[in-house]
Amino acid sequence: MASLGELERAVMDLLWQSPTALAAAEVRETLPGSPAITTVLTVLTRLEAKGFVSRDRSRRPHLFGATLTRDDYMAELMHEVLGSSPDREAVLARFVGRASKSETDHLRKLLGS
Repeated sequence: MASLGELERAVMDLLWQSPTALAAAEVRETLPGSPAITTVLTVLTRLEAKGFVSRDRSRRPHLFGATLTRDDYMAELMHEVLGSSPDREAVLARFVGRASKSETDHLRKLLGS
């Protein structure tokens, strides 16, 4: 899974929060600092190439929407980090060791134990 740069992350945060797909101009209006529309379009095109964004080309302006949820993205990042470790069990043990009681209770519930 590709990592996200700062502006890419800001764009994805907007798309994840939106109940509907957005036009590039709508994304631009919401971003801090109001980057140029060409910058926003470049970021959206890159996110599309990385598989994070889909583009509806059936109308003008094109609409962009997230292809995965924020939770899906975070889970993929966790799997990627875990997969890059030579000792997965040690990483999992440290992760669980730093989890709060409510988090470990939730993990137990998810694991069915």
